Amino acid sequence: MNHDLLTRATLMRTAEVGDAVMGQLIRHHGPDEAVALIRSGTLPEPFIARVIAAADHPDLARAKLLRRLTTWHARLSASDPAADLRAGEHLGARLVTPGTPEWPTQLEALGHGVPLGLWVSGSADLRFACLRSVAVVGARASTAYGVHVAADLSAELADGGWTVVSGGAYGIDGAAHRGALTADSPTVAVLACGVDVAYPSGHADLFAAIRRQGVLVSECPPGVHPTRARFLIRNRVIAALARGTVVVEAALRSGALNTAGHTTALGRPLAAVPGPITSEVSAGCHRLLREASAVCVTSAQEVIDLVGDLGTDLAPPSRGPVLPLDALNDQTRRVLDAVPSRTAAGPATIAVSAGVDLPTALSCLGGLAAAGYIDRTPKGWRLRPTRTPTAH
Repeated sequence: MNHDLLTRATLMRTAEVGDAVMGQLIRHHGPDEAVALIRSGTLPEPFIARVIAAADHPDLARAKLLRRLTTWHARLSASDPAADLRAGEHLGARLVTPGTPEWPTQLEALGHGVPLGLWVSGSADLRFACLRSVAVVGARASTAYGVHVAADLSAELADGGWTVVSGGAYGIDGAAHRGALTADSPTVAVLACGVDVAYPSGHADLFAAIRRQGVLVSECPPGVHPTRARFLIRNRVIAALARGTVVVEAALRSGALNTAGHTTALGRPLAAVPGPITSEVSAGCHRLLREASAVCVTSAQEVIDLVGDLGTDLAPPSRGPVLPLDALNDQTRRVLDAVPSRTAAGPATIAVSAGVDLPTALSCLGGLAAAGYIDRTPKGWRLRPTRTPTAH
């Protein structure tokens, strides 16, 4: 078996997901030496000093680090990386690691918190799928409004060639994945459990569909079940994989706001969808907008405008409906405004009121009459009572 994969699989069984201390150890000493150090039960004193330097209480930090090392040593002794790789192969999953072609390099923005590796199950290429990707996240206890918005938004993003990244949970996450699956674009579900564990169980069919068109992704080895902490920790991966994040619905205490915080920390664009002011599951979105942490978006094109390439993905400005009056030039509009509605006025009076000369007023009045805006009466011109102007 591939030596690097075995080493990474070992470390993924040894450390908890998102362990920044393990990240530092690997960054300074490399994966192979990290395994050797943990197996020996010792860490270099310069590394220990570096870790505790930023701590408020160095003695406590040193004791905590040594306890962590004891846990790592026990887990490493019990690990069987070859069995994990065989299990992954049997499941149709693959372990993607830093430096390999499928590894999304944008994850390096996580610094010491970069995943040690990612288990990937599905037909899409993870790196390629995430080149143009948007995270769409929100409340599990979503409303019909939120589900509708998330599904429509994701379907339009997918139609535009954008990959939707979410967490595979009930509510907004599920609606986002389902919306994306209606188009011929991949969707990425980042799980807080092994890619072979259907959690929530009610999404087993959805996960099967995602495997066919996109990918399931996890830092957890096969067979690992989710914990509350893993849900929050995996949110940083959702934020880091995507160019930006859209929060569709979120209560004031919500995992989606945790993802929003990671997005902001990474310097990526953050957007929020407004909802009814009476809805508790939109209160988090409204707080993001009120605090100017997020940009208000109401369409997929506005999302693309926020996260896309400057000059090629700009949204057209929002406009109201085009009315017949919009086709009138400035002089004609001023003449029309000067025509009375209840009485009639002569062309000279209308010219003075409109601020134009008499020949211009006569020309404009003729055009407005032909278009059906005004009528000529024995006493002069007046607005037509029921204006149904013809096309012109």
